[in-house]
Amino acid sequence: MADSVSAVALHARLRDDEGELAFLDLRERGAHGRGHPLLATCLPLSRLELDIDRLVPRRGTSVVVFDDGFEDDRAARGAATLERFGYTNVSLLDGGLEGWFDAGREVFDGVHVPSKAFGEFVEQELETPHISADELAGLQAANTDMVVLDSRPLREFRRMSLPGGANLPGAELVHRIRDIAPDPDTLVVVNCAGRTRSIIGAQSLIDAGVPNRVVALENGTMGWALSGRELEHGSDRSPAAPSEAARAWAGEAANTVAERYGVPMIDTQTLTRWRAESGEHTLYVCDVRGPEEYKAGHMPGSLSTPGGQLVQATDSYLATHNARVVLVDDDGARARMTAAWLKRMGRRNVHVMDGALAGELESGREPRNILGLGEVREVAPAELPEGATIIDLADSRRFARGHIAGAEWTVRARLAAALPQDGPVVLTSPHGLLARLAAGDVSGAVAVLAGGTDAWEAAGLPMAEGTDGMIGEVDDRHLLPYDYPPDQVEGAMRGYLDWETALVPRIRRDDTLTFSA
Repeated sequence: MADSVSAVALHARLRDDEGELAFLDLRERGAHGRGHPLLATCLPLSRLELDIDRLVPRRGTSVVVFDDGFEDDRAARGAATLERFGYTNVSLLDGGLEGWFDAGREVFDGVHVPSKAFGEFVEQELETPHISADELAGLQAANTDMVVLDSRPLREFRRMSLPGGANLPGAELVHRIRDIAPDPDTLVVVNCAGRTRSIIGAQSLIDAGVPNRVVALENGTMGWALSGRELEHGSDRSPAAPSEAARAWAGEAANTVAERYGVPMIDTQTLTRWRAESGEHTLYVCDVRGPEEYKAGHMPGSLSTPGGQLVQATDSYLATHNARVVLVDDDGARARMTAAWLKRMGRRNVHVMDGALAGELESGREPRNILGLGEVREVAPAELPEGATIIDLADSRRFARGHIAGAEWTVRARLAAALPQDGPVVLTSPHGLLARLAAGDVSGAVAVLAGGTDAWEAAGLPMAEGTDGMIGEVDDRHLLPYDYPPDQVEGAMRGYLDWETALVPRIRRDDTLTFSA
């Protein structure tokens, strides 16, 4: 049985910033987005076996888990699961989120709050220059010599982008800017969907000493849409790979920034020793290049963590506080720039290793160590028992987009409550993996659909769309402004921007995280 820790004691541990600690919210993502402690990482109980080894790789790490603190038992269930997987230092937050709130501790809505607040802190402290959507539109109408660079990942850029903008994720800005804007008279505008990546991206170029005038687009694509202007959809404009001259300039600039912020360098021998010590001290080796570069060849044991996203959503990658973090890339520029930002965010134990890709490399996607997979009873799509209840454990958006006709939906953490009292039950999920894990949660005549919903659809069997059949609360997703119904998007965008710009005072009141500019 896991011990419990009070909110007061845990808050003090977070403030002390000594020793490793993973603070995990086991509720669904929608519930997490409605309110959570600042330094908590969202890891829904429904996905625990899928993600825990990546987020908290060391079994001896001090792990504190929580739920809402009401009648929900998922913290206790999660603690028991972690102990079964060999985690030896697991505690429950006494009273869960309710206990944290009752102790007078700050509760934050939204997601990736430390990173979002950091962007606002940077703009306030460094006075990162910005322009409004109206100003940008006026410059475009005047045919001003400028480039508009969108610092989000390509999948987000394709969803919506500024007219004429090009996709250049955050860590690529310094890496490629000398090819994109070689004339110092060219204006450089950096944007994202909202504020954080616009600010961090623009400030990265300024810190690196780019001779051009650099500005962040105030409020990003949201600001553009709120000004009454149209966005593009489906664009994939991306600059070419950087030239050797651009890479050389970026390397020198990034090295200067890394020295300014005290980014330490390590060699191969140090990394080898730290790997050997990973049973006593958590080690994350993060490849900050783009996903396609990672798939083409990466250091064995490294994680794919594109630099811009690592700064934008640090809590989604580095769940263990005070872990050792080593950043790698092909020439050091992206790793150095990213490391400087992480250190300024309060991550003290961040290092860069040069030459990490000089040895033997692996190709393909990042390997995934999924815990708890056992033998299950499977049924093929064509052999579904007559009268079977089909329960789909996909995320709610995927279910609404397409599911087996007649299937019901719930989140895995509430599966037991959704089971019928009699009759055969078949669990499914897109690839069948989550359904296989869930089969071990319940007893009785439960089988798993072989190949999951994808196999059913590939066989040409009946599919349906919509939300009919959903059981229980739909709280597995945190809605972003663009996810709302069309008549609610404008209000959601304004609310989001107001929320983001008000974060810094709340961070100071919370007092568990210290930024530096």
